[in-house]
This record gives sequence, C-alpha cells and structure tokens, in this order.
Amino acid sequence: MIYELRTYTLKVGKMQEALQVYQEKATPFLERSSDHLVGYFLGDVGAMNQIIHVWKYQDDGERRAFWERTFADADFQAFAAEFRPLVLTQENKLMVNAPWGPKP
Repeated sequence: MIYELRTYTLKVGKMQEALQVYQEKATPFLERSSDHLVGYFLGDVGAMNQIIHVWKYQDDGERRAFWERTFADADFQAFAAEFRPLVLTQENKLMVNAPWGPKP
C-alpha cells in the first residue's frame, strides 16, 4: 500500500473561495473516488492557507491509473479550472507504511 500526501497552499485570502469551489464543484469527483480517499484536512497552526489530502493505492501503477482517469474526468476538469487559479503551490509526497506501524 502506498499513500499520497497532496498539499495545496492557497494564495492569501483565497481559502473561503477555495472551500466554496470544493463544495460546489468537487463533490461528484470525490464521491466517485471515495475508495482511494483517506481524508481532507485544512491547515491550522503552522499550515495556514493549506488544503491537505491523503490518498491510498495498492501500488504506483494504481495511483498513476487513478490520476490519469481523474484528469480525463469532465467534473474534475470543471473543478480544476476554478480551483487552480487560487493555488500558490502544490506539493505531493508518496509514502509507505513503516514496518512498525498499523497495517492497512
């Protein structure tokens, strides 16, 4: 199992607009993707203006196929067209379970 940590740092003052875009445009995509989605989080202390989400996959092939389907999805494209202008930076990290951690 691999996990993907995606962090979007928004332009200052754009969090409320970003949340509105997520609520109005991302819901259809997220509902279809729930088997891979671990969770969405909003930065608080030390992570201001950040939307952080974690995804899980069996392997990198499944991850790449998931994002290929996602980028071809009309609902996702409509969401991304409104969301991307609000983003200052994006950071992705791939992670695996530590041997002593809980098993998925």
